Amino acid sequence: MRLVIARCSVDYTGRLTAHLPLATRLLVHKGDGSLLVHSDGGSYKPLNWMSPPCTLTVEAPDADSASAGVVEHWRVTHAKTGDALLVRIYEVIHDSSHELGIDPGLQKDGVEADLQRLLAEQVDVIGDGLTLVRREFPTAIGPVDLMLRDPAGGTIAVEVKRRGDIDGVEQLTRYLELLNRDPHLAPVSGVFAAQEIKPQARVLATDRGIRCVTLDYDGMKGIESGAPRLF
Repeated sequence: MRLVIARCSVDYTGRLTAHLPLATRLLVHKGDGSLLVHSDGGSYKPLNWMSPPCTLTVEAPDADSASAGVVEHWRVTHAKTGDALLVRIYEVIHDSSHELGIDPGLQKDGVEADLQRLLAEQVDVIGDGLTLVRREFPTAIGPVDLMLRDPAGGTIAVEVKRRGDIDGVEQLTRYLELLNRDPHLAPVSGVFAAQEIKPQARVLATDRGIRCVTLDYDGMKGIESGAPRLF
């Protein structure tokens, strides 16, 4: 992971356009190729970003940019959509790289872990005829909550959350991009399953071809049906 604190401006072009004027920001270039642009306040989320698969190219500034004080251009282009970020760097204040290694993944809280276990036992909640391949299916970037097979032999990756937000959709997207490179698994479809899914997350998931499933935690435990269950 490379961390750069720089005075920069950022322009995004793609399905829409956006501009961040000149300011001091943190640029995070991760090992998966993604670039995140952070400020020092306002939110834990980046101001703008590019998700993988994408490539970063460092370019010398053109004459107009150089005359304005730009010392370097970072151009980040998404491999599938062609969306792009152009970061104009005026001054580098800090630049360091760090090897973080493989992350063990997020440890689920009690309800989230229980949801995952219940869903593994009741995969029909996701769809008819599905079978469980494995819980916590390992990948190089962390475990997929559930891996399922459909009756036609297709593979389904399921991300389970208590509250489903955009970060969860991004997480599942990264898993799907990696899993679909494996010819023994591809094509892999995605299901985003949560007790509550925020509208923005649902829109993003739908745009990326990911199906959303709202989970009834009490119903899955058998509370509403009155069926006694021991877990």
